[in-house]
Amino acid sequence: MALICVIVDQVIKNFLCFSMNMGESVSIIDGFFSLTLIGNTGAAFSLFSSGTIFLIIVSIVVLNVIYFWLIKDKNLNMFEEITYGLLMGGITGNLIDRVWHMQVIDYLDFNLLGYSFPVFNLADILIVISLLMIVIYTLKGDKNENSGKRRKRSA
Repeated sequence: MALICVIVDQVIKNFLCFSMNMGESVSIIDGFFSLTLIGNTGAAFSLFSSGTIFLIIVSIVVLNVIYFWLIKDKNLNMFEEITYGLLMGGITGNLIDRVWHMQVIDYLDFNLLGYSFPVFNLADILIVISLLMIVIYTLKGDKNENSGKRRKRSA
């Protein structure tokens, strides 16, 4: 799953880098959605701007923690495999940008009711979706554990 995510992410970014100039914007849905090619040297919302080396190190550490602590030698179900695949794919996609371009390539530019969201990319979407999936899975697991404990007490 992670490999597919990385390939799709990098194909889109490379196509846009060859098709557009940095800073160029193409309106897709007038006033709502544009493709705007920019480079981001920071993390989410440009946090740690110009901290490329720091963010490369953090990405490598996080990928290793995910692999060695959450995945390696674990019997994962399909939901967990997909979730961690999306997460690792997103992190790796942005890591490749940081190593290759010294910045992350962003291009999805939305404007909703006059609010212009920060420009982002597919890898960012994969990271956010996977983190939401982890939260849902964790909350669902806690709910199931608590309901199981209640049944044992009443039995």
